[in-house]
Amino acid sequence: MTALALDLRGVSRRFGDTVALDDATIQVRAGTVHALLGENGAGKTTLMRVAYGLVHPDAGVVAVHGDARRPRSPADAIARGIAMVQQHFAIVPAMTVAENVALGGTGRYSAREAAERVRAIGRSTGLVLDPLAIAGALSVGAQQRLEILKALARDATIVIFDEPTAVLAPSESAELLRWMRAFASAGNAIVLITHKLPEALAVADDVTVIRRGRTTLTRAAAGTTQRSLAAAMLGEGGEADDPELVAVERAPSARELRAAASPVVIRATGLRVHDDRGVERVHEASLVVARGEIVGIAAVEGSGQRELLRALAGRTAPSGGSLEIPPLVGFIPEDRHRDGLVLDFPLTENVALRGAGARRGLARWPAAERRTAALLQAFDVRATGPRATARSLSGGNQQKLVLARELDGAPDAIIAENPTRGLDLRASRQIRDRLRAARDAGTAIVLYSSDVDEVLALADRMLVVYDGRVRDAPLDREVVGRFMLGGV
Repeated sequence: MTALALDLRGVSRRFGDTVALDDATIQVRAGTVHALLGENGAGKTTLMRVAYGLVHPDAGVVAVHGDARRPRSPADAIARGIAMVQQHFAIVPAMTVAENVALGGTGRYSAREAAERVRAIGRSTGLVLDPLAIAGALSVGAQQRLEILKALARDATIVIFDEPTAVLAPSESAELLRWMRAFASAGNAIVLITHKLPEALAVADDVTVIRRGRTTLTRAAAGTTQRSLAAAMLGEGGEADDPELVAVERAPSARELRAAASPVVIRATGLRVHDDRGVERVHEASLVVARGEIVGIAAVEGSGQRELLRALAGRTAPSGGSLEIPPLVGFIPEDRHRDGLVLDFPLTENVALRGAGARRGLARWPAAERRTAALLQAFDVRATGPRATARSLSGGNQQKLVLARELDGAPDAIIAENPTRGLDLRASRQIRDRLRAARDAGTAIVLYSSDVDEVLALADRMLVVYDGRVRDAPLDREVVGRFMLGGV
């Protein structure tokens, strides 16, 4: 029998009245990639934080390479060969690659030795980076490689990845998954936390599903279906209506043909947009969006899509060119906490914020509260009522509230920026269904998602933003991925 690199059995953890883990188990064999799946809040990241020493369990066994001493801290876990690549990178942007890799080490720092260490790891693994490059100037894919280099510099034999492909282009994702297989084949172990079922089945040897803090399924990936994984994640009767399961039409549909003849709602010609620092991020962009269509935007993070979307939503004034948009455009921002909600305000007041700055007159709060109650019911927002604060809602319900507010009254246009990011299968499906329904009702929608498969599943037409320039693209994953990296 293959030796276990990581063995967590009967792990339980409470946070106050919340049961995060309830007798959860995962056994990761040396020399394998192990996919860990579950809805948001299921406990999968908490379970891996137990393995990494970030969270101390109330009960259970945690063994690393047969040693049943629980990691007391991340430093202890690192010393025992465990590394964790978080969903949000833990790099210091102002430092060089070599300095980031050396950070947290012991002894006197030597710039020459640190740079040579980076080069040596690059030669042996193919993860080549310039050790003198400034980390903050790297592409997202290169920052991901930097995180792996940091783990390998500590001689990690078990690497935990939390949603590692969420911000990568398809070719970068494929490169990372190939590296995982090679790393595991050398006798090491990978734990891959992901929402992407096809990705899990493509790369993993074994899969474990966590639901409500408990392990509901552990089996070999070979012969396992997406539908069986979804049932384990969502409960019996749950279906994986994931974008990867939706066939993308390659020929124009009747709806697309109708949209092509529909009135134009958004028109940009030679659009130029600067960011907050005065740097031009969108260069001479031209596009149109008609009633009753979803125009998908694909881009690697930092390509200028953020500035483009905010200009189309009327939140940023263009610095050049012409832009025609309706008087009131719905906007679903990527960061709902920073840009979509005031967390300590009641839901009624958050709903009343729609179109803030564009309306005049007195607020009619009784009517606003009744309208909020109706939206909560119509969009299945789980809350105690209109007077509950936005902070009291789960992430999925917060996002549904933002969607309900922005779709209220059938707006002419909606700009959606990563509307399902960080949400589980069930909440993501509800958001996508609402966007499709709005499109079918005649709303013009511009949709950006860092998940290329999601964009392709929802879009009627595709645009790719690269280095601030916008180009048309076919509904073809390979071509879109190539365009995202500047290819032809």
